[in-house]
Amino acid sequence: MVQTERVDKTIRKYASVADLDEIKAEEYRYWQSRPVHERIAAVSELTQALYAMKGAVSDVPRLERTLVRFERVRR
Repeated sequence: MVQTERVDKTIRKYASVADLDEIKAEEYRYWQSRPVHERIAAVSELTQALYAMKGAVSDVPRLERTLVRFERVRR
């Protein structure tokens, strides 16, 4: 499954590596502000890019998703 929609990418410049804590905090705030589906899409995009760089096949077995449904007792 190839995703056609790309995640918007922004590049920021920082004065020095001394600002590393600020950089990490800003990146954390950014990703926490994004909806879950967008974060998952970004992870998927990075995973596909890594497979492409390694020359590996991206169609490998994944963890099985299991769906369990519980019915609540009505009170």
